[in-house]
Amino acid sequence: ADQCATTAEGIKVDATGCEPDADKDGVVDSADKCAATAEGIKVDATGCELDTDKDGVVDSADKCATTAEGIKVDATGCEAIADADKDGVADGSDLCANTVAGNTVNQVGCARTENVNLQGVNFEKGSGQLTAESAPILDAAAETLKKYPELKIEVSGHTDSSGDNTLNKNLSQARAESVKAYLTEKGVTATLTAVGYGEDQPIATNNTAEGRAQNRRVELQILD
Repeated sequence: ADQCATTAEGIKVDATGCEPDADKDGVVDSADKCAATAEGIKVDATGCELDTDKDGVVDSADKCATTAEGIKVDATGCEAIADADKDGVADGSDLCANTVAGNTVNQVGCARTENVNLQGVNFEKGSGQLTAESAPILDAAAETLKKYPELKIEVSGHTDSSGDNTLNKNLSQARAESVKAYLTEKGVTATLTAVGYGEDQPIATNNTAEGRAQNRRVELQILD
């Protein structure tokens, strides 16, 4: 007996007179865009597995099935977290955003021997007075550091080799103190210690203007 007595002419039918549904998902083959859906999977009108939150990841694989519309997701259907250096620490919480691949990092995204060079933090000539251009860089650092109140951090000041070593040591100390004070004022509650190393720890040659500019710097070292 024909269970589908009004099937349109030319449609292939099964023994019951109804159009076939090979994968038994409730959507006939002619309308099924996913004709091999596994048994028991809930499908939409096209015969394809449901994607309730419309994020491009089907429900059976979606670990975050209620992601808001427009949010970029990863393969698990959860919000994709930007992590440029792939160290497992999201960019917004990563003080060392360019860590070399393969290095084990701490909670702020820095390798054990990696210091945070606050590039762009500058001072008035011969003083510990921060320039206005330094503010956005320190503000960004402060926002990240506020997430880690338990940390112990050394703020280290460095100079090039121009001038008297004792004066350089004092100048680097003043600059480290300025950065420490700024971060504290911005709400950083981590334990901060300011240390001036003067010209004793260069990272480039002091024989060129470019090298001397690199050596004049303030760094953050995560102690604990």
